Amino acid sequence: MIRELHEKLKKGEVTAVALTEEYLRVIEEKDGELGAYLTVLGDDARRAAALVDEKIARGEEIDLLEGIPGAIKDNMCMTGTRTTAASKILDNYIAPYDASVIRKLKESGAVILGKTNMDEFAMGSSTESSAYRQTKNPIDPTRVPGGSSGGSAVAVAAGEAVFALGSDTGGSIRQPASFCGVVGLKPTYGRVSRSGLLAMASSLDQIGPFARTVEDAAIVFSRISGYDPKDVTTAESDGKRFEDCLTGDIRGLKIGLPKEYFSESLDPRVRAIAQEAIRRFESLGAETVEISLPHARYALPTYYIIMPSEVSSNLARFDGIRYGLHIDDRVERIPGSGTLLETYLDSRAYGFGEEVKRRIMLGTYALSAGYYDAYYKKAQAVRELIRKDFADAWKSVDVIFSPTAPEPAFKFGAKTDDPLKMYLSDIYTVMANLAGVPAISFPMGTVEEEGKPLPVGGQLMGKWFDEETILRAADAYERRA
Repeated sequence: MIRELHEKLKKGEVTAVALTEEYLRVIEEKDGELGAYLTVLGDDARRAAALVDEKIARGEEIDLLEGIPGAIKDNMCMTGTRTTAASKILDNYIAPYDASVIRKLKESGAVILGKTNMDEFAMGSSTESSAYRQTKNPIDPTRVPGGSSGGSAVAVAAGEAVFALGSDTGGSIRQPASFCGVVGLKPTYGRVSRSGLLAMASSLDQIGPFARTVEDAAIVFSRISGYDPKDVTTAESDGKRFEDCLTGDIRGLKIGLPKEYFSESLDPRVRAIAQEAIRRFESLGAETVEISLPHARYALPTYYIIMPSEVSSNLARFDGIRYGLHIDDRVERIPGSGTLLETYLDSRAYGFGEEVKRRIMLGTYALSAGYYDAYYKKAQAVRELIRKDFADAWKSVDVIFSPTAPEPAFKFGAKTDDPLKMYLSDIYTVMANLAGVPAISFPMGTVEEEGKPLPVGGQLMGKWFDEETILRAADAYERRA
């Protein structure tokens, strides 16, 4: 899609301004119901598009992403733009600088349409914990879009953006991509800068793209990846253009099938689609091999100790004093308490939602004196074992395949009363974050439910800094679809 639009822009068949206006029209038409966006930046987008048209008129070459309308998850800072992370505690926060990924998109000439809805501070698997609005799945508006990057997934799936950026801490790009029937890439930890991303869990967070096709995801990924002096965890990408690796040829590729991910607990409908996907990979010349990730059973509890611990630390800075706080009819003034401690307590009580407070408390407990060794330290030791599972697997296979999520999109409210059920949505995705490996979700098929074809995603995990192989495999699958 991006390549086709690029050619139309070059040939003058469409202008960047006209393209931008078309996507703004779709947003105006659809987003009142779907709720993908928190902020629409129409005037800024038009100005950016006009600059691209001027460049084309001068006969200058344009980048593949130049003039292409995209959207940004609202936990990435953008100069002069409200950045809330879908939390009331940041209700009035205007970012004074661009996140590194925003700067790179602007340098590539991309047109940013707006900021998308999400679970508050990226904590959730359904976008139901947003403090502002409900985002609906475009296939069936009675169902969730997944989370935490639900707004970005919906923007792409509903045609409200060509591409979008999300963040993935335990599956927050891949699971909504699966639920909405689009492509979502979580790069290797350190492949994309986190500078300017409002941190949730710093050792797990990673920014990545949503798109309609694997090639589009690769094009966006190429332009946001690479070393950043503002993020010491980043690595150089040497200017790779990942879209160039999409040859369609996966003959001889060895695909690992973890027995732990195909247990009897897997939804039989998802299992059937996954088995059909395995046959398709084999028909393309790949070899499938059953493998074991023996510590997979510990991934979810390990994640839900490490992640809340880092949440507790990262969110300590949000006290309602330095950053804005929404004032509603219940509260005349915050801060307005007698002591500094009371001000902090009142601000965080009103500013944070229930899920955020739950995770802060879990993390604070895990890090507290007397429990640190029993929980956090032990979880980090298990994390090392999970990394070793992947290192051992790469000795015999090139990529690992599984469903992205154990089920298709569920109904609103189906899991909000039971956090453990919600956390199980991440069962197939958290290992990639704990180990830091790249992973991609791609549309694998659909299941019929109440007369609606609900998308089901397939996941490919790759070796560290080997996004090329998972992109090539997902692209080959997509071409055969």
